[in-house]
Amino acid sequence: MEDPGAMSETGLSTEWSRALGLRLPVVNAPMGGVAGGRLAAAVAAAGGLGMIGMGSAGSVEALERELPHVADAAGPVGIGLVDWVTAARPGLFELALSAAPALLSVSFGSDLSWADRARAAGIRTATQVYTVDDARRAHDAGIDVLVARGLEGGGHGAPELATLPLLEAVLDAVPGPVLAAGGIGSARGVAAMLAAGASGVWLGTALAACTESLLSPGGRRALLAAEDTDTIVTRTFDVGMELPWPQRFPARVLRNDFTARWHDHLGELAGDTAARSELTAANTADDPRIAPVDAGQGVGLVTAVRPVADVLTEMCSGAARLLGR
Repeated sequence: MEDPGAMSETGLSTEWSRALGLRLPVVNAPMGGVAGGRLAAAVAAAGGLGMIGMGSAGSVEALERELPHVADAAGPVGIGLVDWVTAARPGLFELALSAAPALLSVSFGSDLSWADRARAAGIRTATQVYTVDDARRAHDAGIDVLVARGLEGGGHGAPELATLPLLEAVLDAVPGPVLAAGGIGSARGVAAMLAAGASGVWLGTALAACTESLLSPGGRRALLAAEDTDTIVTRTFDVGMELPWPQRFPARVLRNDFTARWHDHLGELAGDTAARSELTAANTADDPRIAPVDAGQGVGLVTAVRPVADVLTEMCSGAARLLGR
């Protein structure tokens, strides 16, 4: 059982975060197109574990662009990959290994043999899990830390269970460490997950609009304007852009004109070249009325563009006060 009240010099700590040399039990989710090297370095400087994310558009070239930003990072930095993307982009996994990250996360696949290669290279491993069965398979594969990602989370994931019930079930099923992910966007959320036994929190939407993220200006405006009920779990954009995401992993995104038109008509959307052209144009024009913007159910808590350090300090100091009561 973690001691969620234990304090580091700047905030909360747990046995897991102390073992990694972190001052805060926080990891930024490796959000594709959002979590670049600057965001990862900022999280590391604030005391957490920064993650560079290689999402659907991940490639050797993309990772090579981001790695220089963390060359002089003030703390540990990891890399997050998507299983099917690494299979489709030769050399990406090998480059991630050669970068010797503090943590290597590969998610959204069933083949966990990659963990053996990381372990042989002396690299800690992580993967997202959505059910107790997922957690047991990951544990049996020797993965070091499990990320219990609840259905509240933004971006791709299996919408099986809410974060707290999933965390509780995983903690009962396998020995830790387990990080909590999904819908965590405030000091209360951090405190709740640590009090429930999480070794740390995995934050996505809460950091997506930060100054250091790669999110486009249009995406930032959309996040700031959104309320917590403005998200939808859908495969609309994956079908529209012909991305080979497994059906098990739809994405939680902001509702917009495109989801309103196509969410209930995926069969018609598949292969519709005009719709794909519209999406491509919207992505190029940074138009969130059509283009996808990943967002979790905590999006209503994102109200300003702020530096990572300010967001994490506020959340973790507030969580420490709550737990100290």
